[in-house]
Amino acid sequence: MRGEYKTPGGKLVGVRVTHDGTGRWHCHVDGDFFIDGDDAETLTVVSAMERQLERCACLMDGGTDADNGRNLTVERRVEHSLAAVLDDHPTIRLVGTGVGAIATALMRAFDSVDPDSTIKPTAAQSQSSVSLQSSAQTSRTTSSDQLDAMQEQWLQRWCDLCPDVVLDRPRTPAEQMDADMRWAREVAAGERRPVIRFWQWAAPCVVVGRFQSIRDEVHESVARAQGMQVVRRCTGGGAMFIEPGNTITYSLYAPLEFVSGVSIARSYQLCDYWLIHALRGLGLDAGFSGLNDISSQYGKIGGAAQRRFPAPHGGNGAAAGAVLHHVTLAYDIDAEAMGRVLNTSREKMRDKAVRSAVKRVDPLKRQTGMSRDALVEYLMESIRAFIR
Repeated sequence: MRGEYKTPGGKLVGVRVTHDGTGRWHCHVDGDFFIDGDDAETLTVVSAMERQLERCACLMDGGTDADNGRNLTVERRVEHSLAAVLDDHPTIRLVGTGVGAIATALMRAFDSVDPDSTIKPTAAQSQSSVSLQSSAQTSRTTSSDQLDAMQEQWLQRWCDLCPDVVLDRPRTPAEQMDADMRWAREVAAGERRPVIRFWQWAAPCVVVGRFQSIRDEVHESVARAQGMQVVRRCTGGGAMFIEPGNTITYSLYAPLEFVSGVSIARSYQLCDYWLIHALRGLGLDAGFSGLNDISSQYGKIGGAAQRRFPAPHGGNGAAAGAVLHHVTLAYDIDAEAMGRVLNTSREKMRDKAVRSAVKRVDPLKRQTGMSRDALVEYLMESIRAFIR
């Protein structure tokens, strides 16, 4: 059984529940959310949350909760147990979702709740939604003087960072995933300068997020029939439909100091500050939408994802950790092919004004009239001019 819940303005979480026939329940959490924190500890937290979900699944199956005699509803018990896991790991943060959303997904797996029905969000879900939307609201309520000061600070951070700008060679999907991890770890270890790498794709593929369920996000047989590999990247977020001539992807690899003192939501805006400036130079009213989407007045342009890498133990004196921030922009799109390959659930589109993932995306080819190569060259020159 599977249940899903999408935090308004945030991300989707799914819980898959199976019974092994011997009285044991097994739960798996997936989705396009993000988790910020140490890699090994992140896996520990996810495993611990899944164990708590399995324990709570027994309650839905008529079992008892011998360790907790408080008079709580099952859903509140789920939230309480998940929150306790996070309390034990204060350096780990869920981004784009919350314990209330995970609890609702578990309940929906058992209850088969219609995702189109009206459900009053729990306090935990409401708080998650508020925190996700706060950065966007802040930009509208902050005074112009405060915004100018913030943008000046961001520009100074970019000038101090002064990354190399590289147009990489074509790589296979698997090679791209490996290169992203390797370059990020090299910057984290102080073995590579900050850099923005523009990818060149050697083959079509579907790239799924770190915590997504491939079986629920991709029609794998259709993808194989169309010659598309399915690969998993090291960051959270949603699935990307990649065709070499129709996609522009770049990665920023920067020391962690670049985003120090900046919230997770704001760090997305900081890392793409130069991009918004470049797109506006083309006459587009580009800006940020939600946590990690980039849009113009015509529709969604692309999306971003992040991951932080700590400095390696025993590294040299230059080791300072790194942030990996990568962005995929839709230059052109085969909407029919994408619709056949990707499986976009109704729940994921529930809070969108447009109920189709295809219709939400408006490619840059139509918006700019530029060739892909010319647009990539323009973006590379824009970042070089931005940091001079």
